Amino acid sequence: MKKSPGILIPLLLFLFLVIGNAFAAPPVFDVDREFYPYYPSLIQYQKSGAEFTPPEVCADCHQKQYEEWTGSIHSLAFQDPVYQGELNLAVKKVGHEISRQCEGCHSPAGVVTGEIKGPGNKGLSSMALAGVSCDICHSIVGTTHWQTPSHEPENGSFILRPGVDTENGPELRKRGPLAASDGCGMGFHTCEESSLHLQADLCAGCHQVYHYESHFPLEASYLEWKHGPYAQKTILCQDCHMVDFDTFIRTASEFRKPERHEYRHVFNGANYLLYYLAAGAAKKSGDEALAANIMNKYEMAIARLKAAADLEIDPVYREGQLAEIRVRVKNIRAGHNLPTSLTNIRQMWLEITATDEKGNLVLSSGAIDAEGHIPENTRIFNSDGMGNDFHFAVDPWVITAFSRHDTIPPKGYKDVYYGVSAVDTSVVKIEAKLRYRQADQKIAEKLLANVPEDIDLQAVYGLIEVPTLPVVDMVSKEARFNARR
Repeated sequence: MKKSPGILIPLLLFLFLVIGNAFAAPPVFDVDREFYPYYPSLIQYQKSGAEFTPPEVCADCHQKQYEEWTGSIHSLAFQDPVYQGELNLAVKKVGHEISRQCEGCHSPAGVVTGEIKGPGNKGLSSMALAGVSCDICHSIVGTTHWQTPSHEPENGSFILRPGVDTENGPELRKRGPLAASDGCGMGFHTCEESSLHLQADLCAGCHQVYHYESHFPLEASYLEWKHGPYAQKTILCQDCHMVDFDTFIRTASEFRKPERHEYRHVFNGANYLLYYLAAGAAKKSGDEALAANIMNKYEMAIARLKAAADLEIDPVYREGQLAEIRVRVKNIRAGHNLPTSLTNIRQMWLEITATDEKGNLVLSSGAIDAEGHIPENTRIFNSDGMGNDFHFAVDPWVITAFSRHDTIPPKGYKDVYYGVSAVDTSVVKIEAKLRYRQADQKIAEKLLANVPEDIDLQAVYGLIEVPTLPVVDMVSKEARFNARR
């Protein structure tokens, strides 16, 4: 008996849907939208009549800390034009709800109050524009990461509570690492001692970034630290990034915690490009004092980069002939991997030059060209991102895995070998540089070309075109080896 195609086709469609659903990947985890109301940002907000306090108000009693924070990466987190360009692209590609994952760490108050509704600075309060300000860190009362698959801090996994409602009205409560002293807050706010402020978890919520859907770790600075020697020695994020340069050197070299009086609200790291741009904006506005403040932080960031790594250069002989040069790249003072953060964007690479006694070139690798491009044969330390289609990807909302991940762990090293052809000389001179750039020139140009319309790069930063990104020589070494032995 011949079956009617009118019955067969719906039956096949039904079977296709059943089988397809059976093999479809389930969500990484069931998101409790009441627990995570700002998902994919994992912030919680315990709202009361006590509102957030803008940093300029804090400055009335904490002038020293305010000046340290001003011009820091925390203070610039939301207004950063590179971030704003990335955010603008993200909103266009995946929508504002997904992009809240970024906003939750770059302006937490702006997210939980509902003030930020997209990219740009127009119409925002000083509190929203202040990024990660005094009242953000000192209003954190807990973490929210235990419901995630990894149970690790990520994507803004903290609880904000600037104060509470009492019988006498709203009361501001600020938390910090010290026991509350008599008169703390001088009647403006009360004080609470917080053990969380003495843990790396305080920082980890925004320095551990997972893909909003696949839950792949795009940034893993916290886990790099947690699985390394600094965590074992209880040297925390705060012990290296909230101190001046000399204290950082001692702490990172000797595993010795800073004294209480040595901590500063500088939050200094390797993002020298943001300092560079912000200092230009301060000069453009005529605020020379602010420009000088930011340039001091810029110079500290450069100094930290130069102190983080070291190189060893050694010859490798075969049958009495110099056959290879071994360059050992060592992470000697970074508590996380080198590089860290968005490792698919960061660029740390070796530039090697070998010459004979007459100055003739024997070997060359890693020299960037006039347009800032790094040659393909360069030994570079970073990651290559890819999407679900296994194709190369750069945008963080696309990356669901790394096809290559090559970074150097704390107190670890990587060896790189360079072959040397037989040379008619008695001595070979080697020059080695470990170089660092925050991003490829083309990526920076793309992001700055996509800043929101209300951010005028020429008016604010004096930029007519994207400048050549600064390259930092973290380490430079020379060595001479006999061509034969």
